[in-house]
Amino acid sequence: LVSEIGRGLMVLVGISRDDEEKDLVYMARKIVNLRIFDDPVKQKRWDKSVQDVGGEILCVSQFTLYSKLKGNTLDFHHAMAPTSSRSVYESFLTKVRAELKDPARVKDGAFGKMMDVSLVNDGPVTITLDSHTKGNPSSSGPSTSKSSDDNQKTTEENET
Repeated sequence: LVSEIGRGLMVLVGISRDDEEKDLVYMARKIVNLRIFDDPVKQKRWDKSVQDVGGEILCVSQFTLYSKLKGNTLDFHHAMAPTSSRSVYESFLTKVRAELKDPARVKDGAFGKMMDVSLVNDGPVTITLDSHTKGNPSSSGPSTSKSSDDNQKTTEENET
């Protein structure tokens, strides 16, 4: 077992070849503060963030988020090369941990490895965020899924 969390967010992180420091800061802030959880006291939907509910965040590097279809073949030229993206991903994790203000509540998978990833999706709710299209859902970029109290897990299988 590489990582697991209870209630919180699973964030599939795609890193574009165009991503810069400002994109990492924006995404970390957005993920931690996104009001996606219900407030049981107010009985109000979409009112609490992962920070507000004391939830955890599981980040999983997912370069395929920046793939494009060319016929029946995937093209990954929009994704940052693995040699560069590892340090960008680590920087992103650092920013998420700082934004959440409790580094122990941010877990991650094994970068560049093939993993078995399981998710219990609450809702199901899946939100796509992209720093290049702020405020507008897109088909690429980090994808965030809300989880119930059941665990989300990543298990390393083998290298890619």
